[in-house]
Amino acid sequence: MAVSDDFLNYVVDQLRPWGAVSVRRMFGGAGLYREGKMFGLIAEDVAYLKVDDSNRADFVKAGSAPFNPYPDKGKTTVMSYYEIPPEVLENPAELSQWAQRSFEIQGQKKEKPGKRHAKTA
Repeated sequence: MAVSDDFLNYVVDQLRPWGAVSVRRMFGGAGLYREGKMFGLIAEDVAYLKVDDSNRADFVKAGSAPFNPYPDKGKTTVMSYYEIPPEVLENPAELSQWAQRSFEIQGQKKEKPGKRHAKTA
């Protein structure tokens, strides 16, 4: 899941009008973060945004495919990230709108039952 510096910089530059986006490299790919929340990822020089039932149809209508982290291993693991349509990625204003929706989805995540945070002293 390699990511070239050129493509990573291009995506971050396209998102610049939307606000500060940070990048964390992981597992050969990269996560896209805003205010500490991961709203997108890049793998194999393909950019993806977080989806749920509120925006998945827009991605499907645009012909986007879901992120599959193990395509070569014959596994089909569908994650809640879909490829950013090329025409959206090329338009910073439109990309900002799509990224904002993905960011809001990430902000709506609720803690799973039984999961506890460590107490601080």
